[in-house]
Amino acid sequence: HPSRTHWAIRGADGTYVAVPPDPLRVTSRGSTGSSPCHLLSVTIIRMRNVRQADVVSQTDCFVTVWLPTASHEKRRTRTISNSSNPEWNETFRFQIQTRVKNVLELSVCDEDVLTPDDHLLTVLYDLTKLCFRKKTHIKFPLNPEVGAGCGGARLRGARLYWGLEQRIGKWSGWGSRELDVRLGFSLCAEEQQFLLKRRPVAARALKQLLQLEEDLHEDEVPLVAIMATGGGTRSMTSMYGHLLGLQKLGILDTASYITGLSGATWTMANLYKDANWSSKNLEGAIQEVRRHVVKNKLPALTPDQLCFYREELRQRAQEGYRVTFTDLWGLLLEAFLGDEKDDCKLSSQREALCRGQNPLPIYLTINVKDNVSNQDFREWCEFTPFEVGLQKYGAFVRTEDFGSEFFMGRLMKRNPESRICYMLGLWSSIFSLNLLDAWNLSHTSEEFFHRWTRDRIYDIEDEPLLPEVPKCETNVLETTVVTPGSWLSNTLRDTLTHRPLVSEFHNFIRGLQPHTDYLQHGQFSKWKDTTLDCFPNRLTQSVNHLCLLDTAFFVNSSYPPLLRPERRVDVILHLNYCAGSQVKPLRQTCEYCSIQNIPFPAYQLEGEDENNLKECYLINDSATPDAPVVIFFPLINSSFQKYKAPGVERSPDELEEGHVNIYGHATPYATKELTYTESAFDRLVNLSEYNILNNQDTIIQALRLGVEKKKRCKSQSPSQEP
Repeated sequence: HPSRTHWAIRGADGTYVAVPPDPLRVTSRGSTGSSPCHLLSVTIIRMRNVRQADVVSQTDCFVTVWLPTASHEKRRTRTISNSSNPEWNETFRFQIQTRVKNVLELSVCDEDVLTPDDHLLTVLYDLTKLCFRKKTHIKFPLNPEVGAGCGGARLRGARLYWGLEQRIGKWSGWGSRELDVRLGFSLCAEEQQFLLKRRPVAARALKQLLQLEEDLHEDEVPLVAIMATGGGTRSMTSMYGHLLGLQKLGILDTASYITGLSGATWTMANLYKDANWSSKNLEGAIQEVRRHVVKNKLPALTPDQLCFYREELRQRAQEGYRVTFTDLWGLLLEAFLGDEKDDCKLSSQREALCRGQNPLPIYLTINVKDNVSNQDFREWCEFTPFEVGLQKYGAFVRTEDFGSEFFMGRLMKRNPESRICYMLGLWSSIFSLNLLDAWNLSHTSEEFFHRWTRDRIYDIEDEPLLPEVPKCETNVLETTVVTPGSWLSNTLRDTLTHRPLVSEFHNFIRGLQPHTDYLQHGQFSKWKDTTLDCFPNRLTQSVNHLCLLDTAFFVNSSYPPLLRPERRVDVILHLNYCAGSQVKPLRQTCEYCSIQNIPFPAYQLEGEDENNLKECYLINDSATPDAPVVIFFPLINSSFQKYKAPGVERSPDELEEGHVNIYGHATPYATKELTYTESAFDRLVNLSEYNILNNQDTIIQALRLGVEKKKRCKSQSPSQEP
């Protein structure tokens, strides 16, 4: 059924193959089928009352016609000079397929000889509205309420001729094995196998921790995850302390996932070099990372090291990658956090998962667009040792293929997998924000510049002339007019939204096209407060490269991979490391989930004094049974000042060890700091470990709620026949 189809692939011969969300369904449907193609003729007739773009002359007007689902080429009419009422009567022909979302773009421009052409406006018209009429004549009134941005321009009509010729394409018989991009929202087979192996480990740990008399059945084991935020060296150091505390309590073995971003990924990537890290005493790993945190970083900038970086970047460019400053940042991190070149790769971490002996790590970034605010466009991109994917589209590639060149779901050129240092540079790409992002991070009035730097977008009612276009029952987009801002606002936007140092990787969904009903697809993760999700021609499949940056620039949490319905995580330990407001990441996540209709407990810390937060909060929403139980650990120094261990008070000589200045004016833990003293490192690790150990009862209570939830769901589910 077409509504099940999320992507459509256009073959080299012009035929289309529709690909369901689960590629296995392609195989089950067989190798034959039909996919009708139509010939579309678009005639640009005339315009009336075109506004004068130049001061000294009338408009020299032409129209470009672009239909990206049929051709990447933008076609254009001839230029009509010095006329406010130009007439063209020029026809353009396209071959289109109705399973994809075809949106025609008609852009009106004023030709200039000495300066770039002026872009006056663009009309976006969803061709689904035509319902396969043979011939239709449509008038677009572009100024129902004439305003300064519209200037009185009016497109009198555009003739669209349908059904002049129809061709039938056939299913090519492509099975899931022949596509190198996995299309579907389900978990990959490797992750499902991992969960089967991890579940007995978690069940044994829960039985011992909760002192259960009987073993937990397979469907009674809650899925537990550890969620870490970013914060540079502070988050890396503190995360080691938190994990050590969880290990000492026996809670680490209950977790099936660990997610992180920014500095938390430094801890994760370092730990997963050891295939059995969670079963070994973490104090040894902590001493090793301590040696690198306290060492002098200047040797990483010697002339010999700089020559080494240059050679590494030259080799990376030869391998087919687009080298950016974040690659150099990754090499610097490798030198700061290690002694020598590290040939490990993300896919190498599979060895640490082959027996279910460790939680599955998930690293998170967001995909954005250059010259576009992340308020208008942003997409989650998740990385595991098995796959890299854009969960919004249900499109994933094998981890070793990330960075290779793809087209229409096929691997066109395989590039060597990136070393882990380059991934660390990507995941903590602190240099990739633009000026508008920086303003939004530091001010609450983020709408000010955003409002004055975006194009004016408004819907219009197109006026069909005879023969009248019938009403279509299918889902169609409103006809939209986009009016560019003034020269000043465009210049301001280019300045504020340019990302000169963003990480760029080959786009693995390039050449795919959204299905005509993609917005109504139940699993399409539309971001409801963004603009471009409703403009299919502006989605990611139309660009050559992904622009990836640190998730902390939008929301400093790595919750989204855990909230996918396919994972259904039951208990989440939120380890917070951000500077500034400790509750902001949790509050932002609650707001995001509320907007997106994702089950998540309601925000319950509204009345809390941020200067007097508790060490741990258990957040459970009985009104939302599908929401996970959250244990929130803000990074604060409370009872640790008086106690060196739970129930063990400090002596007067030990009180100094309890003074940990995390957020003060002279704090040694600022996000920009890459080097700590030995004392500062030890105090932060000890504080983080203590906060876990001191709240053992709260964590156990949350895990018990998770088990009760699973048993309740089991009892309420209908019994299955053997």
